[in-house]
Amino acid sequence: MSKLPVISGDKLIKLLVNVGYEIIRQKGSHVRLRKITEAGEHNITVPKHSEIAKGTLNDILSKISIWNNMPKEQLIEMPKRM
Repeated sequence: MSKLPVISGDKLIKLLVNVGYEIIRQKGSHVRLRKITEAGEHNITVPKHSEIAKGTLNDILSKISIWNNMPKEQLIEMPKRM
């Protein structure tokens, strides 16, 4: 498995919008995104910090991978191409 990148909340939100999520609200430094998938409606909250903690990033990418039926490796590589 590839090493997780150091990524900001803004960059992660941009990545999720590119995958098909839409921003539905923001409260303080946390942004809520939603996507309708084959498995149902998926909501995810992203902290809008300058650097997202590795554990938080790993959890978000794992959930996105499961809900969108795409390899986690592909999600890890996406920020490098942005």
